[in-house]
Amino acid sequence: MGQIQVERTDIEGLCIITPTIHQDSRGYFMESYNERDFQEQGLNLRFVQDNQSMSVKGVLRGLHFQKQYPQGKLVRVLKGRVYDVAVDLRKNSKTYGKHFGITLSEENKKMFYIPEGFAHGFLVLSDTAEFAYKVTDFYHPGDEGGLAWNDPSIGIRWPELKGTYAGNAKKDGYTMEDGSPLLLSEKDELWLPLAETFSF
Repeated sequence: MGQIQVERTDIEGLCIITPTIHQDSRGYFMESYNERDFQEQGLNLRFVQDNQSMSVKGVLRGLHFQKQYPQGKLVRVLKGRVYDVAVDLRKNSKTYGKHFGITLSEENKKMFYIPEGFAHGFLVLSDTAEFAYKVTDFYHPGDEGGLAWNDPSIGIRWPELKGTYAGNAKKDGYTMEDGSPLLLSEKDELWLPLAETFSF
């Protein structure tokens, strides 16, 4: 019997995966990945690398994608809470440019599968968050691209974030609802909107 429930989203390929949790007064046990269970759900994936990061509240990482060596990602949160987003960049997709977001947390233990051909990012909503993800291809230096996290054409409503779009990806004028600053890397402040990044 499978140990996961898979919910397909309105964007083809994006899946929310809920594992079975075995819990009692001592704690809990779960299978975070079981190849057989995933294959039974039609998710025939080959992961080659596991990554993990820690970020503080207000950190926004993204929106990142790989140009020549796209990665599928199975993402989850070990500690804390984040809002995780995928944007469809598949040229011939009927949902090109559309996004889907979900809150991932240590409490709900949900996982989010993002196939190749998407931009990905997340905003940390808790004081700290530990984020883990499996990928289907190795990291290739120099292959990363990105989109402006606040591109109005994508229209992501980042929860617990206040501010007004200022025409670029800079964090100026944005804060979390509790006054914590929005924290972006210098690289993530320079990404351009979707229409300026791709022209078909």
